[in-house]
Amino acid sequence: MATLHPETLALHAGWRRDSATNAVAVPIYQTTSYQFDDTQHAENLFALRELGNIYTRIMNPTLDVAEKRLAALEGGVAALAVGSGQAASALAVQNLAHAGDNIVSSTDLYGGTWNLFANTLRQQGIEVRFVDPADPEAFARASDARTRAYYAETLPNPKLRVFPIGEVAAIGRKLGIPLIMDNTAAPLLTRPFEHGAAVVMYSATKWLNGHGNSIAGVIIDGGNFDWAAFPERQPALNTPDPSYHGAVWTEAVKPLGPIAYILKARVTLLRDLGPALSPFNAFLLLQGLETLPLRMRAHCENAAAVVQYLSHRPEVTRVIHPSLLTGREAEWAQRYLRGGQGGLIGFELAGGLAAGRAFIDALKLFYHVANIGDSRSLAIHPASTTHSQLSPEDQLATGVSPGYVRLSIGIEHIDDIRADLEQALDAARAAG
Repeated sequence: MATLHPETLALHAGWRRDSATNAVAVPIYQTTSYQFDDTQHAENLFALRELGNIYTRIMNPTLDVAEKRLAALEGGVAALAVGSGQAASALAVQNLAHAGDNIVSSTDLYGGTWNLFANTLRQQGIEVRFVDPADPEAFARASDARTRAYYAETLPNPKLRVFPIGEVAAIGRKLGIPLIMDNTAAPLLTRPFEHGAAVVMYSATKWLNGHGNSIAGVIIDGGNFDWAAFPERQPALNTPDPSYHGAVWTEAVKPLGPIAYILKARVTLLRDLGPALSPFNAFLLLQGLETLPLRMRAHCENAAAVVQYLSHRPEVTRVIHPSLLTGREAEWAQRYLRGGQGGLIGFELAGGLAAGRAFIDALKLFYHVANIGDSRSLAIHPASTTHSQLSPEDQLATGVSPGYVRLSIGIEHIDDIRADLEQALDAARAAG
């Protein structure tokens, strides 16, 4: 179904009907285990001589449909659904990097990812080296013999400075270093595999699901990186894995296709660490995917109107949105966000911290929540919430200042969105 358009893939990829009942809707397979046909069947599954259901911590039929649909939408070969976006970020890196290794990451990151990289992974012996993506060559300069991956966000939250996917991917491929792209804020707006990325991950909690009702994450394998060509650079996939009978993943998967990366993540990390997505949440994710193309158009259209509105308000000193970038960064936005400029907006208030708090507290339609990508419009003050664990210096590095407010624009009527912003901005002016 690779030739179909996204609107069609979102409804049809990975599923037609239930073979037992002819049901059209994907069933919720709320089971822990699966009956083996016989001992040979069980042995084949555990030895990876054939793929199938063993235990829902590792795979599940409802998740399988979601994974196939997401891989089709992204243009990848296979996907792995997990319990959260944070789990997806962690597993995407841990699948390649072990203690003593390092990755090079963009500084423009979601606060939770920054903490994961700067603290938790460091405590596990994986060094994360942060570089400014404004200079793609900084990734090469920060690399050494033990650099296993590059990592970045397509449309980083909260900086909203579009990442140079193709430039960094090309640098990495010469060195045998894959680019892992977090495409959470830009589904359908760009497809990182088309620009050279090797792995794409999402917090599916956000736009992919779109209804604020379930936590989920996904890792998608592009099948476009020759892991076997770089055995010294990528030992995790090219040396015997003691956690799986000494399997060399690039060799073990040859009969199955170019899925060494994603299969290893499933049968080692997901199996051992257990961040499984529940079948019910996978079902809810599938419901969200069906309307993703429609919702993304509405998010982008409403956000563009809000950018114009905020740009003319005297209380607002700066509006942050990809459509307002200049120079080389504007070129990247035009090149990589062909499907729209996204639904996230940041802005600075003249009254600083006091005005930001007053604005948030005055909102009536917008929800004050720690989430983005909901069908509803959302707002938050990152410095006191999502990025509060970071030092002031690290906050500024990720694009968060004391007076910064982040909006995730929903699909409500634009007049109602503007009306709520207007009364909240009036309150901010009074407080400032």
